[in-house]
Amino acid sequence: MRNTFGNVFTLTTFGESHGIAVGGIVDGFPAGIDIDLDFVQKELNRRRPGQSHITTGRKEPDKVEFLSGIFEGKSTGTPIAFEVRNTNQHSQDYENMRSLFRPSHADFTYYNKYGIRDHRGGGRSSARITIARCVAGALAKLALRQLGISVWAYTSQVGNIALDRDYTKYDLNKIEDNIVRCPDAEKAKEMEDLIASVKADGDTIGGVITGVIKGCPVGLGEPEFDKLHAQLGAAMLGINAVKGFEYGDGFCGITARGSEQNDVFINDGNGISTITNHSGGIQGGISNGQDIYFRVAFKPVATLLREQDTVDIKGNATQLTARGRHDPCVLPRAVPIVESMAAMVILDNFLLNKTIKL
Repeated sequence: MRNTFGNVFTLTTFGESHGIAVGGIVDGFPAGIDIDLDFVQKELNRRRPGQSHITTGRKEPDKVEFLSGIFEGKSTGTPIAFEVRNTNQHSQDYENMRSLFRPSHADFTYYNKYGIRDHRGGGRSSARITIARCVAGALAKLALRQLGISVWAYTSQVGNIALDRDYTKYDLNKIEDNIVRCPDAEKAKEMEDLIASVKADGDTIGGVITGVIKGCPVGLGEPEFDKLHAQLGAAMLGINAVKGFEYGDGFCGITARGSEQNDVFINDGNGISTITNHSGGIQGGISNGQDIYFRVAFKPVATLLREQDTVDIKGNATQLTARGRHDPCVLPRAVPIVESMAAMVILDNFLLNKTIKL
């Protein structure tokens, strides 16, 4: 099982949902970066369970403890090890699914691949494992901050309630103003009410998160197999419950003509720029200096708090009514995960670029 992300900047994760702890080791992180521990914890708090009535009821402090790689508030250039202890596991809630496969969950595939699985909360397949990504992503954000690069994400659709696709119409500073993490207050309330209604029914619902990267320099990404958008896509599709990824105009651009889609170059007085940004800040697999923007589709959570038909490990038909504490919609807590993965991709490519020219 491969558990490492990245090329120069790498993250190796460990832990299970109901194990002792979740954590990771970040390697290749530059020395001398100011490490704001409060910022890292705040980023982790954004992902933390139990933060509102529309998220899972699991109560975890999710306090991160750094074990190495930081000295007197700065990164030392050595591996940064960290862990977050699990303190509120209710493993007994999963006993009734020890020998059952939850529909559309990783239970069946994990069991068949490895011949063994941790049924408590999904074990390694649990979204709780994304804790490590949020910690590493927070570190990446701190490094990118010194380069003038910022990474944003927000809930842009829940069910059939959607914002305009044009992210420039919204104030990204308002993302944290509501529990849905949507920059439009009116739409956010509609989304919140829908999620609450779905939760009351013991059901789940999906949606879309929009990501925006500002200040990215020209030249990140490779022209062949490691195109920047391909790396971002792989990073996003590696997040639990993600079913789709598009960048720039994406699928909406296929009905336009090339004369409408091409981003015309101009000299804006500060250098070469483009009049439009249909390309989403990436051309030929390489960043062009414009804002990078993308959309990530999340499916409804697989675990429902209602009866479903399924089979046991021997293939016998049965019914399952899941117990425990589960999110009716992952989007509000997935926003910082999307940001973290994007930040890690950008920092990794920035560092990789340093190896290209003497």
